Amino acid sequence: MRALGVLDGLLQSQRGDLFPWVPVLFGIGIGLFFSLRVEPGLAHHLWGAGMGCAALAMLWRGDRQDAVVFLGWILLLVALGFATAGLRAYAVEAPVLQYRSYGAVEGRVIAIDRSARDRLRITLDQPYLDRISPDQTPARVRLSLPDGARVPRIGDRVMTTAHLMPPQGPVEPHGFDFRRHAWFQQLGAVGYTRVPVLIVSHGPRDLPVEQLRQRLSTGIRSQMPVATGGFASAITTGDRSAIPRAALEALRASNLAHLLAISGLHMGLLAGVVFGGLRLLLALAPAIAQRLDTKKVAAVGALLTASAYLLLSGMQVASTRAYIMVAMMLVAVLLDRRALSLRAVALAAMVILLMRPESLLSPGFQMSFAATTALIVIFGGLRDRLTPRSPRWLRMAAGIVLSSLIAGLATAPFGAAHFNMISHYGLLANVLAVPVMGALVVPAAVLALCLAPVGAAWAGLALMDLGISWILFVANWVAALDGAQGAVTMPPASVLPLVAFGGLLLGLWRGRLRLLGVPVLIGGAMIWYGSPRPEVLVAPNGGIVGVLTAEGRALSRAKGHGYAAERWAENDGNLQTQKEGAQLWPLIAGSEASGKSVTAYLAATDQRLTHVIGKAAAEAMTECTAGEVIISAKSVAPIGDCLVFDADALNRLGSVQMDAEGRWISVRDVVGTRLWSRDPATSRSSP
Repeated sequence: MRALGVLDGLLQSQRGDLFPWVPVLFGIGIGLFFSLRVEPGLAHHLWGAGMGCAALAMLWRGDRQDAVVFLGWILLLVALGFATAGLRAYAVEAPVLQYRSYGAVEGRVIAIDRSARDRLRITLDQPYLDRISPDQTPARVRLSLPDGARVPRIGDRVMTTAHLMPPQGPVEPHGFDFRRHAWFQQLGAVGYTRVPVLIVSHGPRDLPVEQLRQRLSTGIRSQMPVATGGFASAITTGDRSAIPRAALEALRASNLAHLLAISGLHMGLLAGVVFGGLRLLLALAPAIAQRLDTKKVAAVGALLTASAYLLLSGMQVASTRAYIMVAMMLVAVLLDRRALSLRAVALAAMVILLMRPESLLSPGFQMSFAATTALIVIFGGLRDRLTPRSPRWLRMAAGIVLSSLIAGLATAPFGAAHFNMISHYGLLANVLAVPVMGALVVPAAVLALCLAPVGAAWAGLALMDLGISWILFVANWVAALDGAQGAVTMPPASVLPLVAFGGLLLGLWRGRLRLLGVPVLIGGAMIWYGSPRPEVLVAPNGGIVGVLTAEGRALSRAKGHGYAAERWAENDGNLQTQKEGAQLWPLIAGSEASGKSVTAYLAATDQRLTHVIGKAAAEAMTECTAGEVIISAKSVAPIGDCLVFDADALNRLGSVQMDAEGRWISVRDVVGTRLWSRDPATSRSSP
């Protein structure tokens, strides 16, 4: 009871608006679901039901003790978040390919994008796979196309022959789990084709929004240069498939890639331009202005425009969040009320988490809400303390600089954790580019849309081209500056939750308790700074091995399996290439190269590591010595007291790593057995 009294005192003293904490507690429940190593069974569901019952009991007797109500809501929201994530995981369940396959593939094109390696990709639904029974056929299949391939249209039914495989697990035990990501997209097979894609039939108009997006994207690109056309297509329809890789890398290096995401900046600017433009036009007609509330008419027009923009954007996390916030502000105008910004953010978060609870783990969700919350909290505090005595142009300039700084600081830890990169001159790039985005690019896009019915969209697109050309110039200039980017290591799993919770305490809580956010943030930073990287990493298929050295990670191969090598370098906070990593292997003490096998001596654990490369070398591996670690992409059965990670073991365990204490940890040890990992991919040929 004493603890309840303390909570009651805290609640009484902090009786501010607690609604922003609703998605936080709901998200904790979602996070608990994804942190489990086993799929929730009867015990977990009973635990959740017990929490829900306890919460309801506390709420029932809440008329006597506010602290009881407080605890009841905490338990109820956490239990609801856990249950929502579980329901979503089962609701999207679909077959997953269980082996590598080569054969005919047919399906309907529902999405077109580009891979991280700049390969054009298509996603198919309603697929037909050769020699795969219908009940085992994945709901969706994604294929990379060869260079120069004809791009089909959304809705077309296509066919080709392709190499397919199941979605692969992390390239290291604590890395990004693509299998989980693919599970919630119902993506049951991925692969590539080296032959042309044939169009079987042009699809009916059963994907009207997606087809409209593609037509608009194609029309915009046809009237603009390649680089600016791809940018314009991305900010109007969400289609990034036409952005040149060099331009995309420059935008990322200069911290301007957020301009490509249809987010609060774009949605707010569009709604603001339409709202202001409609009010101005209506004011020019006195007869109308005297009979109608032009402010509310403009709000309706802006709301309809924002709704259409949301559909065209593909309803991604950032655009959905931005739309909800803009819609709340416009509805507040209609109701003659003032919108509560933090409530709008909380409502947007709840809607997204209810629809797609898995988005909690995505960088888009984390960075979008971190930036928005920080901007609202800080500018809200400044608004109450500062008086507008300085010139308008100076306040606007200061607002741009301050908003870029706040958003950059708020998103920096999340961007660094997910992408292992920090842009040192991001503030400079945003100050130079964001005003042009708001003053020229977005108004020009609205102008092009208004002039399109009379065939004069080119005028608006020409203005867009000028603005986007400036943004790309800034991006390339900043990216070329010495030291424009810095690499950071991948943090442990506990760091981002600590950073998020510390930031929320500082931003949302009221009173002295918010200062607890400072040690929480410092604790997260110290854990990140002090976390060591694995001494040895083994790719999921055993095709490449990496050993940590003082100069970087030494790699057992200079070619092949480049995806794992690239991800390891990024997670190490090292910008080395695979070739540079391979040049470090001979520098390891005791390293040898014999035929298709390479060895290295691990001094820290007194072990000899042997990577067997190729089928012939695997067949020749018939014996081993005590303390030796054998790694092979093929099946081996050496005689001796050694540790073997061959094809069979790795198919079962996933990628493995060795820490500084000599402990070997696998993906299966970290991820466990979940819906998306219970049937691990194998390297068997199709039957």
